[in-house]
Amino acid sequence: MTTFKQARAFLLEHRTDYDKAVAGFRWPDAVDFNWALDWFDAELACDPASKDRPALWIVEAATGKETKLSFADLSRRSNQVANFLRAQGLKRGDHLLLLLGNVVPLWETMLAAIKLGVVIIPATTLLTSDELQDRLDRGKAKLVVAAEDQVAKFSSLKTAGVGQIVVNAASPHDGWLAFETSADFPETFTPDGSTKADDPMLLYFTSGTTAKPKLVRHSQRSYSVGALTTMYWVGLQPGDIHLNISSPGWAKHAWSCFFAPWNAGATVFVVNQPRFDAKSLLATIGRCGVTTLCAPPTVWRLFIQEKLADTKVSLREVCGAGEPLNPEVIEQVQSAWGLTIRDGYGQTETTALAGNSPGQPVKVGSMGRPLPGYTVKVIDADGQPAKEGEVGLVLGSHRPAGLMQGYQADDGSVTGASGEIYRSGDVVFVDDDGYLTFVGRADDVFKSSDYRISPFELESILIEHDAVAEAAIVPSPDPIRLAIPKAYVMLVGSAKPDAETALSIYTHLQERLAPFKRIRRIEFVTELPKTISGKIRRVHLRRLEHENDRQDPLRGVEFKEEDFPQLRGGSSIGSG
Repeated sequence: MTTFKQARAFLLEHRTDYDKAVAGFRWPDAVDFNWALDWFDAELACDPASKDRPALWIVEAATGKETKLSFADLSRRSNQVANFLRAQGLKRGDHLLLLLGNVVPLWETMLAAIKLGVVIIPATTLLTSDELQDRLDRGKAKLVVAAEDQVAKFSSLKTAGVGQIVVNAASPHDGWLAFETSADFPETFTPDGSTKADDPMLLYFTSGTTAKPKLVRHSQRSYSVGALTTMYWVGLQPGDIHLNISSPGWAKHAWSCFFAPWNAGATVFVVNQPRFDAKSLLATIGRCGVTTLCAPPTVWRLFIQEKLADTKVSLREVCGAGEPLNPEVIEQVQSAWGLTIRDGYGQTETTALAGNSPGQPVKVGSMGRPLPGYTVKVIDADGQPAKEGEVGLVLGSHRPAGLMQGYQADDGSVTGASGEIYRSGDVVFVDDDGYLTFVGRADDVFKSSDYRISPFELESILIEHDAVAEAAIVPSPDPIRLAIPKAYVMLVGSAKPDAETALSIYTHLQERLAPFKRIRRIEFVTELPKTISGKIRRVHLRRLEHENDRQDPLRGVEFKEEDFPQLRGGSSIGSG
């Protein structure tokens, strides 16, 4: 029987030997296992070699304040929080909406919820009230743990029967219980029973091709045990100080700010900045001795605008994920630090499933090869092997532990992750050496500043404006964000394609969309390219943007968000 400890030890032993790791790795058996109790508490928080090591290290850039908690500290604190949540009536199988930034209670609550067997719904603090209502309703949340700046959003929501806990509140809020009272509860915790491998643990809302986000459900096994591949790809080792630049609420935050580093016994390192500042962050990375770094390409492109060679760092491993890296970025980092950024690939639905792993040749532009435990096929529309096609994970007897249980429907059933092949929806090219290169999304979802953007979702909100008859969203190239959402808009007959109309639409969008989804360009056109069946050909519009072709007869009048100083700007860098 392969245990979690055996599988972890095997990957650490063969950290730089890809062939041996792939040939010999076996997923731990699907036995009863509670990662927070059986690994974090029983091993990391008890082992003399790790228990006093910092598990979490948070630096506040604005004030210089630093917070460090050891594995033993977090074990005790999460026990108190688990007892506190239990006292509020939360029990195994209930759903908890977690709405926090990078503050200590986020990690305490995550661990506590896993110990209880509670299903966590991670959410970004950038959500609007409408989006929060959707998470409360479809997520069936029984309790909310939120930062104080989120409280006002709930004033207009339907929250009957939903417990509300506020973190670090400066003053009391009616109906909200202070998280800090958890310190009054016992430091020891007794579970109410065993945790099954297929018990649900995480429920992510992720953008898809429909107006509403899909609900991705992970089990107690899939993200905790599954993150062994993420640990392997990043190259994490016990005692590392690991910085992953990602916002809470997104899957990549759970990947590399929670499960993967703690699978390795590494320190999760976080830098909170009021506004992203590459120069300041680089200085902190050097000063604090960060050894492993994972960042979206948006951040790497900002880093190379600084004098990297002047920053003395202790980095051993540097990684990028979320979108393809530009070759010039890789070259500049290599020149300055002597380190090669290694791309990796995965989804909210999976853990890291492909990557350029440590010690292996890196092919610039490639997202690497399948990681240990994942069997990957590139398949065409008919499911046959192809040089270019969809990523297909082989299931059946080879089902990887890191794959989601499925997409959860309103009745609680799950679909989309059974059968012989799981289709990722991403199109890749595979070369003769087995390296995969990302081509694009099969369903038109794209990345902006590492956030997943669903065209259909944005289009649905656009057409709610009285002046909009039809719209299509495509990515428009951007030197920092890689791409920004742009709308091609057909107006109703009575509307004029002028600045006044554009401002009205932008105002409507700002009221309905979180900043990371903000449409930054609007082009009024008289026709949208369509197929014979009437479907909009976004691929044609994508090509217009990519080639910056202003002569095409489809082009119209463009208005940029920055043309209107009266609009309050918003930008976000993180991971989706």
